[in-house]
Amino acid sequence: MYKHYYINDNAQSNGDHEVHAEGCRWMPDLSNRTYLGYLVSSFAAISIARLKFPYWKIDGCAYCCPESNHG
Repeated sequence: MYKHYYINDNAQSNGDHEVHAEGCRWMPDLSNRTYLGYLVSSFAAISIARLKFPYWKIDGCAYCCPESNHG
């Protein structure tokens, strides 16, 4: 199912920049996120994020993108 995906511009304490789907309760503020697109899956969102930010450590949110969260 298509959703709007965003990446948190601020890294967590472990260095991860998390990808979130629209509606996630852990979505970062507008000033702290970058839109990735209206995409078919969190896997697609992570792929795009890795292209845009090749030096960032990127992971899916455990709550809204659990299929792509690597804990």
